[in-house]
Amino acid sequence: MSAFKVQALRELTEQQTRYAPPARRQEQVDRAERLVAEIDPGKQYPYQWVCFRLTEYRSDAHPDLLIPGPALQHDLALFARRVERSIPALPLEHAVEAMITLDEVSARFQVSTKTVSRWRLRGLAARRFKAKGRSLLGFPVSAVERFVAEHRKLVEKGAKFSHLTDGEKDDILKAAREMRDAGMSLTDASRRIAARVGRSMEAVRSTIKAHDRRHPDFALFPAVPRLTNTDKDAIYHAKCQMDLTRQTTNHTGDTVNTLATRFGRTRSSMYRVVNEVRARELIARPVDYIENPDFDDPTKEAEFLAEMPGKVEFDAKLSQMRPPKDVPPQMAHLYEWPLLTKEQEQHLFRKMNFLKHKLHRLAQSVDPARAKVGELRKAEELRGEIKAVRDVLINCNQRLVYNNSKKHLAGGAENIDDLVSDGNLSLMRAVEKFDYSRGFKFSTYATWAIIKNFARSIPDEKTHKQRYMTGHDEVFEAKADVRTDEQEVLAVADAAKAKVSKLLDHLDPRTREVIRMRTGLDGSREMTLEQIGQHFGITKERVRQINVRGMKQLREWAAKEEGDVV
Repeated sequence: MSAFKVQALRELTEQQTRYAPPARRQEQVDRAERLVAEIDPGKQYPYQWVCFRLTEYRSDAHPDLLIPGPALQHDLALFARRVERSIPALPLEHAVEAMITLDEVSARFQVSTKTVSRWRLRGLAARRFKAKGRSLLGFPVSAVERFVAEHRKLVEKGAKFSHLTDGEKDDILKAAREMRDAGMSLTDASRRIAARVGRSMEAVRSTIKAHDRRHPDFALFPAVPRLTNTDKDAIYHAKCQMDLTRQTTNHTGDTVNTLATRFGRTRSSMYRVVNEVRARELIARPVDYIENPDFDDPTKEAEFLAEMPGKVEFDAKLSQMRPPKDVPPQMAHLYEWPLLTKEQEQHLFRKMNFLKHKLHRLAQSVDPARAKVGELRKAEELRGEIKAVRDVLINCNQRLVYNNSKKHLAGGAENIDDLVSDGNLSLMRAVEKFDYSRGFKFSTYATWAIIKNFARSIPDEKTHKQRYMTGHDEVFEAKADVRTDEQEVLAVADAAKAKVSKLLDHLDPRTREVIRMRTGLDGSREMTLEQIGQHFGITKERVRQINVRGMKQLREWAAKEEGDVV
């Protein structure tokens, strides 16, 4: 039931769920449910006729397609279910006729809820309605009565099949109590008991739930309270932390099973919670970008996402970038990236804003309660691509910040590093706000933004110092500084650390982690071979071998890059 048998009907379903108004979708669901009952399994039906019966629109697509009756019945039922799920739930008080829930239908005809779901394949109409803030699946009373009248034998057969003797029920409840005490969930217990007694899992589950409804004070598996948003956030952050720990320690294991056990929920509910929180974060995070009418033209997407002009030459320059010999160490990072041409800037800004446009459209279409993994993965990919383009624009304009900072050093500012830091913030804001469509170079706009920020921040800093400077500060300001240039020392150390980190990227994750722990590169205390072995679950001799091999590889890479790091 999860997949269409006819590709054309799958495409039609997706089209209607995305673009048809809710009122039209409801009409199409009604037509599909009526049409299911009319289909003769021994015949074939033209696609265009089916499309017209569902949408009242005569399509020119697939003129020669004939659909076998059984496949059409299957896909019409699937069409009705998927389109119905896309319709916003109607408040119960606005319903045109009386509605009964899925559980009420199950109890009335003494069948399982799964059996009722199978009846929907045979034409039982269902609607979604909202009651007490919850979206529920309901059935119009008239539709249920009509279905029972047309399928009386089917209903009687379902009731007979689901009947259990009192002895069987007692055995099921006894086994369920034992498995509950052993720490099993309702789903796991139902699956195991079903295999033991030769009944369907749903029949066992229904028996246990019926007992719990009749005896709430002695329920085997009491109803679990609904998760609040705070609970869902806690589950999501717990999973993120567990995934991070597993990556850094190379541990294996299923984090979803661990979470399900910790929070007393099923695996599927954990997946739903994680996807819902990810979707809420996606929608809540605003996407600020420069709009362009061409962004809605699908024929131009390939042009917008193509590599920037002169990418080969840019990469060649990037690999050859070296700071001049007379450049102070704290300025060496300014020469790691080449400058961009105007055409390259225009392309990158357009690409970044087009990616933001796609992310904005995706965020608008996502329903947190029904978020799909593919949609969330696509959003994360778009954010990664946006960050990559933005980083290139920022890195290639670092010299612009430094040049403007030097000009203002004589204007009252006393620390070039503070100015550069302040200017970088202005540069990042300028990258987000620059309107590339006006035809100006980015450096013109960014210079104006940096200077305007300096004009505001430098006087504020001077006023703060004059107002709050103490007598001790005045002495220190007047005294000549004969100490070593701390900034230069720190810059040299940072440069060396950056080279070491770059070399470590050549190693596999475990070797890299062993060397960091052994040498204390991350600022923590150096660890012994035995401590590292306990962390990874290996012997200290194996740790020593990994460390020796990794250091040898680092020396080889350092020699290739003409560095003197290791």
